[in-house]
Amino acid sequence: MSRRLPLVLLALASACSAPRPVHHVPADSSTWVEPVNESIVVAGRRFHVGAPVVLWTEPPHYDAYSTEPRFMAADAPGARVGPRYEPGRVRRVQRDNPEWVPPPRAGEPDERTAAQQQRRITESEEVLVEPFSTNLAAARRAVDQFVLHYDVCGLSQTCFRVLHDQRGLSVQFLLDLDGTIYQTLDARETAWHATKSNSRSVGVEIANMGAYPLGVAQALDEWYATDVGGSYVRIPARYQDGGLRQRGFVARPARSERVIGRVQGEELQQHDFTPEQYASLVKLTAALCRAFPAIEPDAPRGPDGKVLDRALTEAEWRDFRGILGHYHVQRDKVDPGPAFDWERFLAEVRARLAFAAPAP
Repeated sequence: MSRRLPLVLLALASACSAPRPVHHVPADSSTWVEPVNESIVVAGRRFHVGAPVVLWTEPPHYDAYSTEPRFMAADAPGARVGPRYEPGRVRRVQRDNPEWVPPPRAGEPDERTAAQQQRRITESEEVLVEPFSTNLAAARRAVDQFVLHYDVCGLSQTCFRVLHDQRGLSVQFLLDLDGTIYQTLDARETAWHATKSNSRSVGVEIANMGAYPLGVAQALDEWYATDVGGSYVRIPARYQDGGLRQRGFVARPARSERVIGRVQGEELQQHDFTPEQYASLVKLTAALCRAFPAIEPDAPRGPDGKVLDRALTEAEWRDFRGILGHYHVQRDKVDPGPAFDWERFLAEVRARLAFAAPAP
């Protein structure tokens, strides 16, 4: 896989935004940040989010298209080399009728010949290859879930290093403590983040140290402290500034106290996400619901109307279209954890969608 952004996508991105000017950091401002893009990319098109978005083509280059490690040498012990994602989307609605959204290729025309629009992969299966000009429509037919993760790394920089360099995995979005969204792939690509949901979902890794059984809190004790303002994230010295885009940012959980709750039948403790993360996640989710209308602005619920705290059955998962936690997909996962405020989050997503312009 090439590290270069396909020429078609570059042309589209260039047409949508003017060159960014050079900004100089004021000497007396420790929290100043350079203005950034506020749109994500879906099938080569920009969708406005309204929160800071850093694309894979921009520093610090969290680029899941790259086949080489980002923070370590390719020949270093434990380094992973090779693809971290699957181009396009493969959605097998029927055994003999899979759907594939092909990746854009450098120099490839938008319209292809009839012969180019079909490719035989076995004697019994055909894959429909749609022209690039209709990729958004095809991607919309494939994607109907948005999966929320916490990263158990505490920082998006560390998360990308672990996923990309060490595990050979990917996710479309990272959400850092300060609310910055990093997009690592065009959302039309299939990232490797949630097993059976990969082909029908996009995912986000939210910076948070995660949830732990009661009495097991070493990571929380190391990463969180308290001052006159309440709880805050105390980034260990080994991570320096943590790679945060906003210099001097002090991350504080939305709720100062640890939250205790049950996920997958186990009682767990966790610190909440930051208000900046909730705000950006709401905006990102609303943008994705517009980009992929099959993603409904709700989570899996039980007969009592509450968001389920367990994995979905196979039938429930197959029928569900909307926003779900990693723990709804897999029984061995508990993210985004008991601290995630589902009702507040979903209410704000729906409110934002109510006032959003119609999707292009």
